[in-house]
Amino acid sequence: MSENPFEAIRKACDSFGKCFQTHLSRILPARCEDHLDKPSSVAGNSKTSSFSFFTASNPKVVNDAALLTPDVVAHLPYTNIALEKKITAAPLTKEELGRATWTLLHTVAAQFPDIPTRQQKRDVKELMAILSRIYPCKECADHFKEVLKSNPVQAGSQAELSQWICHVHNIVNRSLGKQIFPCQRVNARWGKLDCLDRSCDLQGSTNLNFPV
Repeated sequence: MSENPFEAIRKACDSFGKCFQTHLSRILPARCEDHLDKPSSVAGNSKTSSFSFFTASNPKVVNDAALLTPDVVAHLPYTNIALEKKITAAPLTKEELGRATWTLLHTVAAQFPDIPTRQQKRDVKELMAILSRIYPCKECADHFKEVLKSNPVQAGSQAELSQWICHVHNIVNRSLGKQIFPCQRVNARWGKLDCLDRSCDLQGSTNLNFPV
């Protein structure tokens, strides 16, 4: 009995598919053959969509779309527009802005020269005055302005400025009901930047005495 013509067509299609896959694997990089953006279902919950990512260059498996944080996606070799839409940027909170600002101020103090020039002293005082005027939180800016009135900037040296900023930081922390930082440890917490050949030092730094 002759072979069913439909069966012959099916076998021909299967043979063509295998041949195509073999040639494709020789053309594309190995990691393109990995499973990317492959929808599946989470065990025990067939209604929840998930995605698996695994490549030779990035052996990371994500089985739940909820775990696709910006950090995870940033390290994936390929991303999908649909997945990227799940991760949206959001404005900073007031707390995040505050932490970033204090990090900047403590770092400025850590890099401040031991014997600053008159211009550097003026610059620090002007920086604090500007922050009290244009800080992107009116309530915070007004409070900082009051703090500056009661605690004028002390910038006679690196140590003096670091201790002053720590003291002011603690005033703000106290007003927010936060813990007080021990200022004797300020350089351990916010020390000088680790830059080759002191390339991060402020311009104008010098070991010579300047009139003040």
